[in-house]
Amino acid sequence: MTDQPNQPNRQNQPYDPYGQQPQAWPGQGYQGYEDPHAAQQYTQQWQGQTWETQNHRAVSAQAPDPETAILTPQSPRPHQGPRTPQEPASPAATDAAATGYGPATVGGNARVTDAQRARAEGRSPIIEPGMQPAALTALLGLLLAGAAAVGTYALLVPLVILQAVTAAGWFRLNGMWPARQGIALGFAGALAADAALLVSGRSPSAILGTIGVWVLLALVLQLRSHADPDERMYGLMATVAASALAIVAGGYLAAAADAVTVGAVAVAVAVLARALPLPTPVSVVVSLLAAAGAGIAMGSVTDLGTSGALLGAGAAVCALIGHRVASYDYPSRFVHFTAGVALPLAAAAPAVYVLGRALA
Repeated sequence: MTDQPNQPNRQNQPYDPYGQQPQAWPGQGYQGYEDPHAAQQYTQQWQGQTWETQNHRAVSAQAPDPETAILTPQSPRPHQGPRTPQEPASPAATDAAATGYGPATVGGNARVTDAQRARAEGRSPIIEPGMQPAALTALLGLLLAGAAAVGTYALLVPLVILQAVTAAGWFRLNGMWPARQGIALGFAGALAADAALLVSGRSPSAILGTIGVWVLLALVLQLRSHADPDERMYGLMATVAASALAIVAGGYLAAAADAVTVGAVAVAVAVLARALPLPTPVSVVVSLLAAAGAGIAMGSVTDLGTSGALLGAGAAVCALIGHRVASYDYPSRFVHFTAGVALPLAAAAPAVYVLGRALA
């Protein structure tokens, strides 16, 4: 039985899933005549559209190339292998992204802080507290000056606040938080020094004796700690320094009332001038000159007279040192509003006592 020449080739016709009669290709007439060029073009179009449908999801997930993102029936893209699923991030990379530190290495600890990164990049790790902490320092200094003019027991109120903020700010400045035991120990040493000053008639030996006792107490407590030796050493140094600073701030209680008034006002003016948006050398000079001027102004009100300029300048130098310490190593906002507020006044207390006794 011979093939009918007028019958179309049904093997090349698309499959009809609904059981209908086979459809004719484009270019094929129902009389059996076939256009080979039209059939070949339709085959290419159908293959390109099928490939595009099967790989639509994979193409959408990738960033398309501007030149090859558009699929056309005339230029179908070659078949690509299945995409491999993206590997989940390692725990070290996740931890590094969460903490901001670099991943651990075999050679040692790679926890690079912001200050270390700044040094490596040639930038300064110093961030000054700014105007708001300077305003709080000035407010606390004015409270000290006014309370000193009222009396000894009135001076205790702002002094105790200064000592508490000093102890808390120093621990946070050293990256130790929470450190409730160390802060409580430093503040307790400050209170003990205040009590010893009142009992001894405001003798400065009470300050030195309290510092010695508290250093020994901090050493005993750290020896009983079960932490690592390095951590115990860090804790010991931070506790001793915080206690010493809080106790030394009691020098305002031992100094003469006029010296406290002049020195506290000079520190307030110096810190405000230091917070002005000026270059650092110019800001330091302006701060010292402003403190000397404030010392002269307050000296004319008290018995110090023009010697108040020297007392104000000396207190300002110590205050700027405390201000610089509070700006070190990319401190946080909490550090700025604790150590940045208290350290200028606490550091100026010895100068107020010594210069007040020398100039009286």
